[in-house]
Amino acid sequence: MGARASDGAVGAPCGTGIVTRRIGAIDVGTNSVRLLVADVEGEGRAAPLRTIERRMRIARLGQGVDSTRRLHPDAIARTLDVFREFRGVLDELGVDAVRATTTSASRDATNRGDLFGPAAGVLGFELELISGEEEAELSFLGATAELVGTAMDAPPPYLVIDIGGGSTEFVVGTEKPEGLVSVDVGCVRMTEQFLHSDPPAPEELSNAVALMRDHLADVDREVPGARDARTLIGLAGTVTAMASVELGLPEYDSAALQHFRLTRRAAEEVFRTLALEPIAVRRHNPGLEAGRVDVIVGGAIVLVSILRHFEADSLLVSEADILDGLVRSQA
Repeated sequence: MGARASDGAVGAPCGTGIVTRRIGAIDVGTNSVRLLVADVEGEGRAAPLRTIERRMRIARLGQGVDSTRRLHPDAIARTLDVFREFRGVLDELGVDAVRATTTSASRDATNRGDLFGPAAGVLGFELELISGEEEAELSFLGATAELVGTAMDAPPPYLVIDIGGGSTEFVVGTEKPEGLVSVDVGCVRMTEQFLHSDPPAPEELSNAVALMRDHLADVDREVPGARDARTLIGLAGTVTAMASVELGLPEYDSAALQHFRLTRRAAEEVFRTLALEPIAVRRHNPGLEAGRVDVIVGGAIVLVSILRHFEADSLLVSEADILDGLVRSQA
């Protein structure tokens, strides 16, 4: 459902008679909180979308949730601070409608009301708690909307892989999802469960890889069509961080990352480099954001395990993801 965000100027009809609406989306993940504001021309989920603003802040909402099943007060405070910033952006840009969703960390927390009540007060509308399946569907919509029917060398069926902090979603399809599953593993959860040494000890890495193999066996059972995918599409922070390190980007560059092909060989090399480095050294890798330094090895295990499991030569990096899907769902 779309919540009214502002009574300011939002989409008037353009010269062709097509109405342009300014729509917002907030994705509250286990590790980061992200904002997208976009202008959508016309109606329908395939309507043209023009990005006005993207922001990402590391709030680590999932701090300790895997072991305590509770949101930490400090994590809640950090997330509310981000909401205050994003509320200001929504007001400044005159957004017509907005959805804000939260996923794995909040699903697992017994005290999520401690976040939801204050969040509604800050944002002016309610957070939506969505299932892993809903998350996967929205991610697929966002990642593939601009690929379907184009001449780009990215043939369907697609396997969209969204590696989050606490969960990873797999969804296969061509024009719409035809099979999907969400598994409880992500960069933060993997790190908190297994990677306690600095750098991670060999046995910690082995145990994490073994767990990932088990989860991928579940994917095979739940989404047998995943094996038939011709193009793998990777979403979210772990994927863009691995690609940024491979490219050696001095700072985040959305244009450079969008539809970059990260090869399995390159991903393996980045993984080996990061896993062998202590945090004090790892943080100096160009392209690696400070907020991901301590969890990137856990995320890399997830990504590399997926590429190995599906015997994929490469993965298409997509900057369009659940945020774009949330915007399109309101068009």
